[in-house]
Amino acid sequence: MYVYLIQSVSHPSQRYIGITRDFRKRLERHNAGTTPFTSKFRPWEPITVIWFSDRAKARAFEKYLKVGSGHAFANRHFW
Repeated sequence: MYVYLIQSVSHPSQRYIGITRDFRKRLERHNAGTTPFTSKFRPWEPITVIWFSDRAKARAFEKYLKVGSGHAFANRHFW
């Protein structure tokens, strides 16, 4: 599983954190406008993509990045 952080090229303050099995295909979907939240801010570019062999660990890390201390961590290390 991949945990990924993407940023809007047209609106750089817009960021998105997600999880997927196929990052390339998922990024294509974000940029095609098939994802409701991200469609308004196309195009998107990858900032960080991390692969996990353990699905539970990937989900836990994604969840962490979406809360206060995880936001701070991502801002320090990825953005």
